[in-house]
Parts: sequence; structure tokens; C-alpha cells
Amino acid sequence: MDVDQVAADLKSPRHLQLFKETKAPEDLPGLGRHYCIECAKWFETDHSLVLHKKGKPHKRRLKDLREGPYTHEEAAAAVSYRIDNGPSQKAKSQDVEMV
Repeated sequence: MDVDQVAADLKSPRHLQLFKETKAPEDLPGLGRHYCIECAKWFETDHSLVLHKKGKPHKRRLKDLREGPYTHEEAAAAVSYRIDNGPSQKAKSQDVEMV
């Protein structure tokens, strides 16, 4: 799942509950009892969930969630898409007179 979807799950318990209801417990690892909300992953046992929460991938995800999801403006800036159509700032060429 993307960071923005996980952030929505953290903000709204109802959103998370609706997601969990779409999954059949018998099809999930550990019958759907061990779930990491931040990483959107299911685990077989409580022990594997605890080990996961101590690991680097989980800690990286927590850091990403603290920073927040990207906005449309940040995404546009990442691909060098300009929203502003203001006057261009071209450098004016100066004519040099040669003697």
C-alpha cells in the first residue's frame, strides 16, 4: 500500500475496518489476527509481528509516515512540471562593441 493509503487508515479507524472486512480471515496469514497497520502487512504469529516492528523496513515506513504523503505540487516539482506560467526569467544578452 502507498503511504497516503496507510495514512488514511491511521487517521480513520473506520477506513481500516472497511479494508479488513474485505478480506476473508481464512485466506490471511495467522487467520488475520496479526496485522501491522503502518506497513499494511499480515503476519502468521504475534512473534513475527514483534520481530517485524523491530526491523528496518518497519522503521523506515514509520519515518515516511511522519513526513506525510506527497502533495500534487511536490509530485509536479519532482518531474519538473511548472504550474506557474509567469514571465520567463531569461538573461538579457548584452551587446559588446568591439573596437
